[in-house]
Amino acid sequence: MKPMEIEKRSFEIIAEELAQKYPGQTLDPSLDLVVRRVIHTTADFEYFETLTFSEGAVEKMKRAIESGCHIVTDTTMALSGINKKTLAKFGGEVHCFIGDEDVAAEAKERGVTRSLVSMEKAARMGKPLIFAIGNAPTALQSICSLYREGKLKPEMVVGVPVGFVNVVEAKEELMETVPDYIVARGRKGGSNVAASIVNAVLYQLVNREG
Repeated sequence: MKPMEIEKRSFEIIAEELAQKYPGQTLDPSLDLVVRRVIHTTADFEYFETLTFSEGAVEKMKRAIESGCHIVTDTTMALSGINKKTLAKFGGEVHCFIGDEDVAAEAKERGVTRSLVSMEKAARMGKPLIFAIGNAPTALQSICSLYREGKLKPEMVVGVPVGFVNVVEAKEELMETVPDYIVARGRKGGSNVAASIVNAVLYQLVNREG
């Protein structure tokens, strides 16, 4: 089978199994495409239950991308996974500051994580931003602090860090603080999930998924 045929068949299988696992339960089509792409990435059907969207999240994210919004990630893995060619069609770019020397030096001096400092650096860009966070709960906490201080107003926050320490709490704080988010509640997530959510929205914009 060709790659696109494999992907098409994978999505057909996901749709069939979702219908079996969650009979009678349906999602808005734009949300459904995001959920199914995350399941395609992870082979984990639990995301049908845990992915949580603020009101109008996908449509708002589409509009932000169409207006040339930039995307900031907390890992190079998420950066690598996002379809930069498709994003560039709308004038956007993807950034990750985690490996920057100035970020590392400031984090060491202050005794905080590089993820936290990376978000502060992003806030100083002065551009409309979407955040795709798949690893660091401290990145989410930094976004919340910057938002409360009036230093950052993200167009959207994809908050899906994975782990055991402060992950659940950071996601809940995000949903209580910023108005626009897509969150995987609980411990599960990851950089691949963050990238797949962004790509699911991008592909809707270029009609790759119906």
